[in-house]
Order: sequence, then structure tokens, then C-alpha cells
Amino acid sequence: MQLEIPEVQSETICLANNIARIVYAETLATSLRVVEALTSMISNATKNNHHDMAIMLRNKNIFESLNNESPRHQYLYVDKSKRDFQMCLRVAVRMLHGNLPDACNHATMFHRAEMLPGWAVARGYIADIDGILFYA
Repeated sequence: MQLEIPEVQSETICLANNIARIVYAETLATSLRVVEALTSMISNATKNNHHDMAIMLRNKNIFESLNNESPRHQYLYVDKSKRDFQMCLRVAVRMLHGNLPDACNHATMFHRAEMLPGWAVARGYIADIDGILFYA
């Protein structure tokens, strides 16, 4: 007897891998706290803006690591066997299954502290987690 994997599960695994790659590239998985916070922000932004998560995960205006010129772009191609990436993947799966509580105070946008995008100039951040600033 051959076991068939349902297509829905394959889509979930693919989406979890994409989330994990981006979260890893943006945070370098410096702590579980920041990985959970950025993953929560992705969930919040998707729900609040009624975006398709897969489309949002391709937005270079949200995720700097998607830009080819970004120094973080190289981290999108992380070895999937790395423990840090595996942590990002587990958190992404938890989020997709609805088991990740909000870890970023309902934030829907972010940037790293060493950058200041134009949209953030007139706003106050609601959380600073390991050098990543979160905004509602």
C-alpha cells in the first residue's frame, strides 16, 4: 500500500518553508522570541490587510531580504538542516495551524533598528524585540 500525501498538506509545507526562509533571513534566528514575533507579524498583517499570505511573502517593500542587493538576501538560501532554520520552520508551522499566540502586540509592519523606512518616520513603534521594531 502506498501512502499519498494530500495536496493541502504539501501547500502548507511549502508555505511554512517560505515563511521560515524569510523569517530566518530577516532575523538570523537570533532568538526564539524574535522569530515568534516576526512570524506573528506576518500572520497579523495577512489577517488585517486581507492579503493572501503567499503574495505578501513576495513583497520586497515588506521584506528587505527579498531584494537581490540586500546583504540579507543570501540568507534566504539557508541550509534547511540548520538548527536555527528548523526553529523558524517549527514556529511557521505552529502559526499556520493557529497555535502561535501573538508575540508582537498586534503589529502589522516592522523594520530592523539600523534602518528607517519613510513610512516609519511619523510613527511610534509598539515593540522592540532584538533590534526589530514593530508597528501597528
